[in-house]
Amino acid sequence: MKNILVSGGAGFIGSHLCTRLINEGHKVICLDNLFTGSKENIAHLEGNSRFEFVQFDVENPYESDVDEIYNLACPASPIHYQYDAIKTIKTSVLGAINMLELAKNTKAKILQASTSEIYGDPVVHPQVEDYWGNVNPIGIRSCYDEGKRCAETLFMDYHRQNGLRIKIIRIFNTYGPRMLPNDGRVVSNFVVQALKNQDITIYGSGKQTRSFQYVDDLIEGMIRTMNTDDEFIGPVNLGNPHEFSILELAEKVIALTNSKSKLIFKPLPHDDPKQRQPDITLAKAKLGWEPTIELDEGLRHIIEYFKEYQS
Repeated sequence: MKNILVSGGAGFIGSHLCTRLINEGHKVICLDNLFTGSKENIAHLEGNSRFEFVQFDVENPYESDVDEIYNLACPASPIHYQYDAIKTIKTSVLGAINMLELAKNTKAKILQASTSEIYGDPVVHPQVEDYWGNVNPIGIRSCYDEGKRCAETLFMDYHRQNGLRIKIIRIFNTYGPRMLPNDGRVVSNFVVQALKNQDITIYGSGKQTRSFQYVDDLIEGMIRTMNTDDEFIGPVNLGNPHEFSILELAEKVIALTNSKSKLIFKPLPHDDPKQRQPDITLAKAKLGWEPTIELDEGLRHIIEYFKEYQS
């Protein structure tokens, strides 16, 4: 049994990670300031003696005796991270520093949940880990993109200067139960609109592409990364390499929900990437990992979740 801290543990991804770690027999401390996280996401864990929830903001230092740290704390959808851009970059940078200091003090192994957004609007396709990205440092998305890039820098510098055992993953579009219905992400947007037979909103032409990863696949990749030997630190892409246009996604959602929704088109948001697809060669080689849940199956799961959520 390990003592494991998950910052952002009451969020969409964090709550799934906490559940998996508890099921594996570990003790889990879940830190979350509940800005986008929710106690409902972790309610099923509250009675477990090996689970502890602490309402806490990682902008502040935290002390505890832990063996491993998963640093997930940061709003991840544009609506939420642009709501308070300064807060977002503080969470990314100060949060990383505070979690790294905790790892330094306790000699814990620490994993940074980075993002495919560090690649920006890529000119290399699919995206490989040694691609440095094409990011606008002064745009409306840069609080998140550059915050995550700076966090990766901090992780590498703590590793080089202090010998910390670090892991860096880059998460590509992920969906599944416990997504917020109003978070502005494309899968949740389309499913919620389709279930209500509302117009489905497509930004731009809909020809821009994404690859969609079901949350269970991501959690498996995260844990495998944490469990690799100290020589492998990443960064490593975790995402589904199957690429779909936004129009294709909308058509799938309409078909799977038997919706009467129509498609409407609005202007593409500023700095929105035109394409996004991970190269997962490194994850296959180092982790023995690749996604097992394809889009149609995953969409059925999240459609059922939102049906229950709305009922």
